[in-house]
Amino acid sequence: MPFIQPSAALVAALSALAATSAIAAGPAPVVSVTADPRGAAGVIHGQVDIDAPRAVVWAIMIDCARIPSLMVNVKYCHVLSRDPAGRWDVREQVTRASLLPGVRTVMRSDYDAPHTVEFHRTDGDFKILEGEWRLEPLDGGAHTRVIYLSRMSAPFAAPDFLMRAAIRSSLPTTLENLRKASEAEAGGR
Repeated sequence: MPFIQPSAALVAALSALAATSAIAAGPAPVVSVTADPRGAAGVIHGQVDIDAPRAVVWAIMIDCARIPSLMVNVKYCHVLSRDPAGRWDVREQVTRASLLPGVRTVMRSDYDAPHTVEFHRTDGDFKILEGEWRLEPLDGGAHTRVIYLSRMSAPFAAPDFLMRAAIRSSLPTTLENLRKASEAEAGGR
C-alpha cells in the first residue's frame, strides 16, 4: 500500500487537537519517592492539579466504594466504623495479588472537610503507613491542587528500593484516575 502524505491542514488540525487535549488534561501528576531517615521504606510526595472544585474532588476521594477504581490494584475497600458526624472512619483495603502477595491494610482516616485527610495504619500488613491528603483551592476555587504525603514500609521482606519503585509507578496512575473522575463529575454538573 503506498504511503499517503497527509495534508498540511490535517496535520495542523491534529496538532491543535493534541495541544487542546494536553491543556485540558493538565500537567502530569508529579511524584517523588525518597528514602526515609526514620526507618520507613520511603517518603512519598505526589501532586496533581484538577479542573474541578474542591468539594467534587473531596467527595470522590473519601468514597470508599470508589477506591478500587482510583487506586491501582486495590481489590476492595470497606468502612469498618465511622463517626456519625463524618469526622473520621476506619477502613480496610485489600490489594489484588499479582507478582507480589496481596496486602491487607486497616487505617484510620481523620477528616477536616474539604481540606485534609490524615491517615495512619491501625492493623494489617504494613509496618508503617501514615500520611495525609491535602486539597488546596486554585483559581478562586474553580480548580484544586491535590497533595499526597506519606511514609510507609514494605509489608513483606523486600528491599526498600523495590518498594519505592512500586510506589513510584502506581501513585501517578492513582492521581490521574482521581483527576479524571473529578473532572468528569464536575463536567456533568
